[in-house]
Amino acid sequence: MLGLNWCASVAERKAPLPSDELLPGARTRCDRAISIDASLPLVFRWLCQLRIAPYSYDVLDNLGQRSPRQLIPGLERLQVGQRFMRIFTLASFAPDDHLTLCGPGVAVTYAIRPRAEGSRLHARVLFKAPGGRLGDALVGRPLALGDLVMMRKQLRTLKELAEHGV
Repeated sequence: MLGLNWCASVAERKAPLPSDELLPGARTRCDRAISIDASLPLVFRWLCQLRIAPYSYDVLDNLGQRSPRQLIPGLERLQVGQRFMRIFTLASFAPDDHLTLCGPGVAVTYAIRPRAEGSRLHARVLFKAPGGRLGDALVGRPLALGDLVMMRKQLRTLKELAEHGV
């Protein structure tokens, strides 16, 4: 289905992630992935930046303010329950491995895995729309398409920033 996968391998789509446990009844599951020529710790530091900015289309989802283009010291000090991107709460994390966020009817895991040339960033988004299958068709699938546009930009921006050592 259009919008459910962007560049995630079959193995990545089959891999269990922490977000799966947060919304076990979710009917809409999206996987997005990107290769980044940077170390796991550096990519993780950039993920921590999501605490203060979405790194997507700032005019749409950051009240017109540009997401920072340099690492902000201290954002890597994480605690469960912290706010991320104004609408999410940090549900779990493991340094240099993953961040899992949740919000009303949505759960997201950003997982970082090593690869020969750097890192692989895999994001899984789960939507649980009210109303069962009808709610999924009317709400979940359109959310998946919108999320694809926004997260594709977000992952590409994080890749660019991590690779350029900004």
